Order: sequence, then C-alpha cells, then structure tokens
Amino acid sequence: MKVIAMIPARLQASRFPKKLLKDLCGTTVITRTYQAAINTGLFDEVYVVTDSQEIKTEIESNNGKVILSIQKHECGSDRIAEAADMVLGDIIINVQGDEPFTKKEPLLDLINVFKNDIHGEIAVASLVHSITNWEDIENPNNVKVVLDNNHCAMYFSRAIVPYPRDKTIDTNYYKHIGIYAFRRYALLNFPKMKMFQNEATEKLEGIRFLEHGMKMKMVETPFKVIGIDTPDDLEKAKKILQNE
Repeated sequence: MKVIAMIPARLQASRFPKKLLKDLCGTTVITRTYQAAINTGLFDEVYVVTDSQEIKTEIESNNGKVILSIQKHECGSDRIAEAADMVLGDIIINVQGDEPFTKKEPLLDLINVFKNDIHGEIAVASLVHSITNWEDIENPNNVKVVLDNNHCAMYFSRAIVPYPRDKTIDTNYYKHIGIYAFRRYALLNFPKMKMFQNEATEKLEGIRFLEHGMKMKMVETPFKVIGIDTPDDLEKAKKILQNE
C-alpha cells in the first residue's frame, strides 16, 4: 500500500495573507510543515500542492517536491485531487499547510484505518477531538461531527449537534480536525461529485462524501492540532519552538 502526503498550500488567506511564507524561527511556515510530514517517516512521497510560484520556489529551494495547480479550487480536497491524478498512490493524506507541528501518531492512526479495513468499505478517514467546554461547542468555527456506533460520520455541522433537548443525558460532542485520508478513487471522484444544499450552506466539504454515500471513519485523537490562522497564532507558535 503506497501512502502519499499532499499539503495544499494556497498563497492568499482572508484572515492572514501569505501566512505560509511567514518566518517561524528561521524557517517559513510551509517549509516547517513539509519537513514535519517528511520527519514522520510514514510516507512514500510528500508533495506541496500550491497555486503560488512563490511557495513553489520556497519548497524547491529546500529540496522539496511541489505540484503547481493549474485550475482554481474552492477547497483543499479539490486542489489535491487535481494533483493526485498525476501521482500513483493507494492512500492520500491531506496535511494542512498551516500546521507546522504535525505529529506522527494521529497520521499513523489514519493509515491504520485502511490497513485494518479488509473489505475496503472505508472511503475516507479523518480525526476528531472530544470537546466538553460549552463555549467550544457553541462556537461555529469548531466544526462538530455526529458519529454512529462504529465511529463513522453521520453529519458535520457548525451548529450544536446533537441538539441537547434533554439536558439530563451525558452527550458526547466531537470537534472535527480537517486532516483527511482518502482512498485514491474517493479523492479523484471528489471534484466530480455534485455539491448539494447542505454542503453549500455549511461550507463543509466533508458533507459531500456523506451525501454521495461514502463511508467516513473518524478517529478520536488526544493530540491537539496547532494551526496558524492569525498573526497571534504565529507568535504562539514561535514561543512553542523557542521553549522546546
């Protein structure tokens, strides 16, 4: 089973433009993310997939592999689907470009989902955290996922799901972590699948797989994902590195 990591890397970001090229203790954010993926030792190949010549030059100057997007894309899955058509791999993992502290253990858990799926039923796997703080549960920036009894996704939402009409029940809430692992066919089919109302309303790409009948296994992980979405996040990341 050949396992590939692809790191979608869009240059512009509404909250923090060119954040992937910002300096993080002597190395850019995107290069640190690329190196973190390499250092896990889990992947046969690691690629940065970008719309930016600047990012391409940055990665290549650090001996990295880059695929330059040709088309415009709405989301990271679309971007890496275009690139995946050019690369052979059985399992393709989408590693977020703004997460320079990527860890081996949760990625290995995702790979093991497919190794243990002897009947090939799982099309996509992803990660969740358990959340208990009500402020986190209410926050629409924290995407919630409802799981079935086999820990497969039933629905993603920015709203509070399941809704706690009966407050005497000790309900589990899960926050989705946007690291996806795909069987090759699932990723290649993603851009061809129609976007329906629920995905368009919530702006959550995971809903598309569910609405087209694909099974998504969700893996609970204790590891906290540290993403860089704002200048404040970058400063926090610098402090983490300085204290290591």
